[in-house]
Amino acid sequence: MSIISEVKCARCDRKYSGVRSRCPYCGARRIGSGKYSEEGDNSKGKMIIGILILGVLVVAAGVLLFTTPIPEDDVISSPVVTESESTYSPEEDIVSVTGTGPNVPVSPEPEPTEPELPSPPPVEVQSVVITYAGLPITDFSEPVGAPVPLRVRVEPAVEFDEEVVWTSSDTSVFEVVKDNPEGTAATVHIIGSGTSTFATLTVSIGGVEAECIVRVRR
Repeated sequence: MSIISEVKCARCDRKYSGVRSRCPYCGARRIGSGKYSEEGDNSKGKMIIGILILGVLVVAAGVLLFTTPIPEDDVISSPVVTESESTYSPEEDIVSVTGTGPNVPVSPEPEPTEPELPSPPPVEVQSVVITYAGLPITDFSEPVGAPVPLRVRVEPAVEFDEEVVWTSSDTSVFEVVKDNPEGTAATVHIIGSGTSTFATLTVSIGGVEAECIVRVRR
């Protein structure tokens, strides 16, 4: 269909373009809008009317859509969820390791710890020996007032928690005094005030004892 309409000459009845003001065949002037051909008489007018009708329908549909009230039954209301009713859990944001099952938080693996070694058994005292000047002694005599420094030798030669105990069987014959907190050294003081001329010196540690006879020299 041609965009430009054709008109029919009123004199020779021939068709020519509607943009011309005279008939190209007979030269007659076109009066008014001329006489349109039968094929395209109202095509342009019909197009304009169709566009107007379509525009009116679109406008009417829009007005109807925005002005029609929506029934309350058709309105979907969102439930109000309070903080206490919320079912959200931070665990939902944790991605499952296996990709299946519930999202369970993964606990870090515990660091390996060294096994505790069993405590060594306590060392037992095997023997106790009283020494003087580094030599074992089991009997000696000294005059009244003489101090005698003695030491104790413990086997095995390790540190012990037990206390070293020095005792005199008769303090009228002699007294013994520790020379250090550990009790590994002591001094015997000859008294000689009693009737007896000798007494027994005893050293004990861990249930093991050693004895030495102490005599008063007259």
